[in-house]
Amino acid sequence: MNHSGKCRHLHGHSVKASIAIKADQLNQDGMVCDFSEVKACVEHYVDQHLDHNFLLHKEDPIIPLLTSQNERFMALDEHPTAEVLSKMIYQYVKQQGFEVDQVTLWETASANACYREA
Repeated sequence: MNHSGKCRHLHGHSVKASIAIKADQLNQDGMVCDFSEVKACVEHYVDQHLDHNFLLHKEDPIIPLLTSQNERFMALDEHPTAEVLSKMIYQYVKQQGFEVDQVTLWETASANACYREA
């Protein structure tokens, strides 16, 4: 919404995410963490909240129609940009106990956004 480019129209993306985990020292296995644990955490979040879901700003005028048709959507306080989605994934993974350094989300092979807390 309110974007002047072609992305103002309803559209979707298949994205690729990179989650960087940090540690002051390696664990007893010589790793920061087991990648499979991070992958399982992120896949759960994506499956539950993002995959096959309309991601919309909470003031999007299409929401009443989607609600009346029992369609799945997520209304966000912010516009559903790659930057916002990176932040959402970052915060979820952090809440699950991982020491997240940054989350990068690619919309295309050449377009990505990265979220990191100061």
